Amino acid sequence: MFPVPDPMRRALDAARNAALAGEVPVGAVVVKDGVIIATGANAPRALCDPTAHAEIQAIRAAALVMGSDRLEGCDLWVTLEPCAMCAGAIAHARISRLYYGAADVKGGAVEHGPRFFGQPTCHHRPEVYAGIAETEAAMILREFFTSRR
Repeated sequence: MFPVPDPMRRALDAARNAALAGEVPVGAVVVKDGVIIATGANAPRALCDPTAHAEIQAIRAAALVMGSDRLEGCDLWVTLEPCAMCAGAIAHARISRLYYGAADVKGGAVEHGPRFFGQPTCHHRPEVYAGIAETEAAMILREFFTSRR
């Protein structure tokens, strides 16, 4: 078993914190030149904002740090396969590489559903690496939803 890279470890921590706040446990971090420059966690309920997914939160914070809407040369690490909205934001932000943990067969849009980056109308396609700490990321989600039932 491979050690979990630090950016994914930080994304998993953000996901756990989201769960403690009653949000669906998804966490994300943006990395530039090997340094984490932004972290995000799901917060749609707390912010009364359906767009406040972890990826969006991290991308917004990174854009402020970078002073630009283009995050070229940045990597996004997220615990769950991004949805269509987040995939669109990743493309618009020009994220270079996407690393994600658990697949989302129902709501994912990278390797499931619309397969956003494979569409001819998608103007930017990051390199995609799936399954990073997948078991741990899926377990956090499973435990969250089990506790709600």
